[in-house]
Amino acid sequence: MNIIEILKAVLFGIVEGIAEWLPISSTGHMIILNEIMPLKVSDAFYSLFEVVIQLGAIVAVIWVFWDRIWPFGKKDNRFPAAKDGPLAWVKMDKIRLWLKVVVACVPAAVVGVLFDDVFDRLFHNYVCVAVALILFGVAFILVENYRRGRKSKIRSLDALDYRTAALIGVFQLIAAVFPGTSRSGATIVGALLLGVSRRTSVQFTFILAIPVMLGASLLKLVKYGAPISGGEWAILIAGMVTACAVSLLVIRRLLNYVRRHSFKPFGWYRIALGVVVLAFFLIRAAV
Repeated sequence: MNIIEILKAVLFGIVEGIAEWLPISSTGHMIILNEIMPLKVSDAFYSLFEVVIQLGAIVAVIWVFWDRIWPFGKKDNRFPAAKDGPLAWVKMDKIRLWLKVVVACVPAAVVGVLFDDVFDRLFHNYVCVAVALILFGVAFILVENYRRGRKSKIRSLDALDYRTAALIGVFQLIAAVFPGTSRSGATIVGALLLGVSRRTSVQFTFILAIPVMLGASLLKLVKYGAPISGGEWAILIAGMVTACAVSLLVIRRLLNYVRRHSFKPFGWYRIALGVVVLAFFLIRAAV
């Protein structure tokens, strides 16, 4: 077991835990980190690692939002499916939330299953990632300018309707096709344009990540098609545990941040990062 590679995996987990939830593209950061400090693993395993460490981030989301997403129990059940019997344990507001999540997941799930390898081959390169970083950075700034002084029409998860959830799912599809867009960035931009408040946009984006990222991780595991060695398991676990711990801190802080601040700083950061990515690879190619 190579302790250096495990320490690198911890660093990757830190970056994943930060960049997955902030709308700044975890893919763009992973590309740069892997260029500066590459894991000494096969390309196939790195592709698996890059997706599977997201499981740690997902555990953090489930932990933070458990009371909002668990649809069973009598405690705090404002909308039971029935007054008595087993259905009294069913929380209908949570069931409706999950139905909205399913509606939002359909576009990316269908396209991802059918064309995941095609999109990876065509768009998983530094030029596409850098362009997506810059374009959605500009989008954040423009959307925040557009929304200035306007009141949000949808200010809670309960008020989110199925049509809006479906349209947010279309924005998520953009991130599924173009690496560097940022899944959270695309869905937040879409939700803001549709009149959803910042806090509700972030909450729905995080909950929406649960089935999307679980599905992507399982798909990669199924497609990997090779035995995973003990050392590789150690790398995966180190990355996942670290991503989980860091995600717990980031998610809570971001939810507090958006109460009082706009997403403009993330937009400017994305633009700067996109320029850095382009410059880095152009200089390396010239050398």
